[in-house]
Amino acid sequence: MALRMWASSAANALKLSAGGAGARAAAFSISRFFSTVHDGLKYTQSHEWVKTTGDVATVGITDHAQGHLGEVVFVELPEPGTKVAAGGPFGNVESVKATSDVNSPISGEVVEVNAKLSETPGLINTSPYEDGWMIKVKPSSPGEADALLDAAKYTKHCEEEDAH
Repeated sequence: MALRMWASSAANALKLSAGGAGARAAAFSISRFFSTVHDGLKYTQSHEWVKTTGDVATVGITDHAQGHLGEVVFVELPEPGTKVAAGGPFGNVESVKATSDVNSPISGEVVEVNAKLSETPGLINTSPYEDGWMIKVKPSSPGEADALLDAAKYTKHCEEEDAH
C-alpha cells in the first residue's frame, strides 16, 4: 500500500534554525512530525478514514487527527448492533488535551468494535490505520464511501486546513 507523507501543519512545518557563529556551527531541530495518508482508503474532512472490504467497512481516525489530539487515554465506542449515520457521532476519544467526538464516514450497523482499545487506547496513536481501528460497519448504502475524499484530496484538505 502506497503512503503519502506531508507536513501536518504549515505553522508547525519543518523548521530549521542555525545556532552558533557561522555556517560551521549550524544546528537543526524538527518541531513537527509528518503524518501518513494511505492510498486506498477514503477520508472525511473531519479526519476519519474508512476501508471497505467485501460487505464490511472498517473505520478509524487518521494519523493527522491523532497527532493533533496527542496521547489518547480513553476511547468510548458503541455496542455492536448500533446504527450509525454518515457524519453523525458514534463515539469519542479522550486525550491528554481534549475529548473529541468521532463521526462515522458512512451509514450502517456496527458489527464489531475494537475491544483492544478499552485496555490500550494508545493504539490509536501508534497504529491509527492498522491496530487502532475503531469500528466495523455493515454499510446500509453501498457506494456511500465513494463520495469521500481520496488520499490526494485529503492530503490537500489537511494542508489547507492547517495553513489557516
